[in-house]
Amino acid sequence: MTRYIALRLLQAIVVIAVMSFVIYGLIGLMPGDPIDVMVSSNPNLTPDDARRLKALYGLDRPIHERYGAWAAAALGGDLGYSRAFGQPVLSVIGPRLLNTLQIMGLAFALSLAIALPAGVLAARYPGSLADRWINLACFAGISLPTFWLALILMLIFAVMLNLLPAGGMATVGAPLAGWAWLADRLKHLILPVATLALVNIAGYTRYLRAAMIETLGEDYIRTARAKGVPERVVLWRHALRNALLPVVTIVALEMGVLFSGALVTETMFAYPGMGKLIYDAILGNDFNLALAGLLMATLVTLIANLAADLAYAWLDPRIAYG
Repeated sequence: MTRYIALRLLQAIVVIAVMSFVIYGLIGLMPGDPIDVMVSSNPNLTPDDARRLKALYGLDRPIHERYGAWAAAALGGDLGYSRAFGQPVLSVIGPRLLNTLQIMGLAFALSLAIALPAGVLAARYPGSLADRWINLACFAGISLPTFWLALILMLIFAVMLNLLPAGGMATVGAPLAGWAWLADRLKHLILPVATLALVNIAGYTRYLRAAMIETLGEDYIRTARAKGVPERVVLWRHALRNALLPVVTIVALEMGVLFSGALVTETMFAYPGMGKLIYDAILGNDFNLALAGLLMATLVTLIANLAADLAYAWLDPRIAYG
């Protein structure tokens, strides 16, 4: 297992290196750079000033030389300087990454807490009234665009009922610590977390229902029932454990979607997370910040896939990584 994990980490390093070059190249091909923005916003700067500034920052060199200089600095822990925030990139990303991991983690936990029992119930009684209602809710959830769902939740709970804040991370003038601070933070997290969770619950439930129906038709399930094993044990111990194997794969792949989906949600609710940070960095031509943010999304996807592989071995003892 240790050798397998080491090999996967080595593969992840290679993927990160390749993706960093691709993302750097794509960002470098974008029209305009920070110097062009500076010149267009300051009429006192001449074309000669622009050329000197580009030479000073290395923007006049070929893209492979610029990437080599950036990669050498990144290996030393220097991801560059954020032009928009006036701070090192790592100082800007750190708090925003924690904010995004909060809503991602809560949305993921809520999605599984609802999708698992719903999927098992629908598979246990296929074609029943409960199964039809669950399928209807799932189709509705899959069909809802994230931005539209965010607007609906905001309209109902923030505008019409005035129960929850429409956006932001904390109330102006709220306490900076203690239970009151925690309650205020949780209140601002409800709508973003609910938006991300509702979009994912539908997909997870459908995948689990299909896997459970297939698993419940296996011979060992019929044998367990013939031996008098309680139905609760058959469903939750024998069938669910094996049905989760394909679902784990889907969940791992959805982690990248969940991370990118946070971009829309965070923008809609003005939540200061990685999604909104990447969006603002791209619009503001903050190349260093956008590059680091996109590489962070790649890293999250790779970690999720490694966790899925380890979960396979935990769910099915027959799977061993040698």
